[in-house]
Amino acid sequence: MKTAIVTLSAEGVRIAETLRAGLGGASVFVHEKVEGRGDGTPFASIMALTRDLFPQYERLIFIAPCGAVVRALAPNLRDKREDPAVVVVDAAGRFAISLLSGHEGGANDLSVAVANILGAEPVVTTTTDALKDVIVGVGCRRGTSAEKIVAAVTGALEKISVGLSRVRLLASADVKAQEEGLMEAARRLGVPFRIVPSKEIRAAGRDFARSDFVMEKVDLPAVAEPAALLAGRRTRLLLPKMVRDGVTVAVAVENCLSSE
Repeated sequence: MKTAIVTLSAEGVRIAETLRAGLGGASVFVHEKVEGRGDGTPFASIMALTRDLFPQYERLIFIAPCGAVVRALAPNLRDKREDPAVVVVDAAGRFAISLLSGHEGGANDLSVAVANILGAEPVVTTTTDALKDVIVGVGCRRGTSAEKIVAAVTGALEKISVGLSRVRLLASADVKAQEEGLMEAARRLGVPFRIVPSKEIRAAGRDFARSDFVMEKVDLPAVAEPAALLAGRRTRLLLPKMVRDGVTVAVAVENCLSSE
């Protein structure tokens, strides 16, 4: 998909370069007043640039304040089935916000992909997604097939009588970020694949079962349980880690205010 990254700040240039590399290529546009633009294309007006980019790109990532992006987008909006996916990232790279065309345009999935690259928090407010409250953490050996992972996940959910429709994320540690079986399993399950940084797992003060085997293999105290707990907010374990056919699965639930 054609992707454009737009930034208004020097801090944003560094984030844009990281995203371009992580996404496998994108066009980068940097405000002309920013020093050290690198090879980013300069622009003078975010309003004019957005008008030009809107019909040309399928995905737009703005590293800018939400207010400025909303004003730039407003004159160009047509239909949620046609408008590009828009994600907004703050200048500190803390949040990746799905702003426009969440479902139809793929902004929800893009926000998770951007967050995985930056180690940021994906922000999705689409009602059907925001009300999902279950996160499945997975650990597996290198080269584990998608079939085994899907079977382990569905088996774990069946064990606690939780439907797949409640699952918001499939999560694992960043050491598994490029694991083909995990990525394919997430696609088959229809659930975004969320990456939890190893440094967050090591620093976590949460109560989860430690594993000497995992520590020896990937230098982490555990994968499935901390991934499930740390990928969400206000989480607790519904199912401690269970192992099926070499795949470790743990299930956490978020304490959502709407469901209290």
